[in-house]
Amino acid sequence: MSNLAVAAVQAPGRPIGGPFRGFADEAARVLAEYPETQLMVFPELHLFSDGVPDRQRTEALQEAAQPLDGPLVNELRQLAGDLKLWLVPGSICERGPHGQLFNTSLVLSPEGALAASYRKIFPWRPFEPYDPGDTFVTVDLPGFGRAGLSICYDAWFPEVTRQLAWMGADVIINVVKTTTPDRAQELILARANAIVNQVFMISVNCAGPTGQGRSIIVDPEGAVLSEAPDDSPCVLSAALDMGHPGRVRSEGTAGLNRMWSQFRTDDPPIELPIYGGRITPATWTPEAHTKHQP
Repeated sequence: MSNLAVAAVQAPGRPIGGPFRGFADEAARVLAEYPETQLMVFPELHLFSDGVPDRQRTEALQEAAQPLDGPLVNELRQLAGDLKLWLVPGSICERGPHGQLFNTSLVLSPEGALAASYRKIFPWRPFEPYDPGDTFVTVDLPGFGRAGLSICYDAWFPEVTRQLAWMGADVIINVVKTTTPDRAQELILARANAIVNQVFMISVNCAGPTGQGRSIIVDPEGAVLSEAPDDSPCVLSAALDMGHPGRVRSEGTAGLNRMWSQFRTDDPPIELPIYGGRITPATWTPEAHTKHQP
């Protein structure tokens, strides 16, 4: 697989209902500065920022929410096609078919298609007004591998990244809007999730004055490829060797640990009472891993 040139944009959020042209210009400026970019990622709710009290904020988000076939997503599709890259514009407020309010991450393709959408499974309760999603989502990036989608607080639940890795993700795109002091812990989680699942982690937070910044890109063995030192606006640029996850799963982290090859197919199942389920050794191997085995 080829290297994937990523531009992770740590930027202040844009106002709810602001003109789309401003975001289109912002993305075009990033591409002009980093013309090799193939995947551009913005923070959580980048197009739905605000500075109003919580109750008014919830009302504003409800009013601004749109379905996935609404005008905002159509404009985002057009923008990705114009820029000819994979675009993750953060997440949007999605109006569900039964009036639900979802925090939904989008992936737009270089051809201008909505390639994937993911509804945040773990809203940050009790602080966020969103309904939880119920489906894990990965998306194929032809020529590069597979990406898994998560949003902010999802990273605190190891089951999310583990499930996405099991579904064959080589890279997890975790868009973030952390305004609180726990960003320090999230940096540890980004590295830990990368290490225990042997995937790239892209964790893109919004810039100050609202966000804590400190965006980070981590490789499948936990090495930091790029990190913002503070909350200042910046772009993290990195070329991800998309063959790395397959190699490290076959050869081991630091040449040693092969967690995805832990079980033999004739090992007995491991019961998981907390989930009402089990690990079945015969199905433990990630979907995209078999092609990397010697």
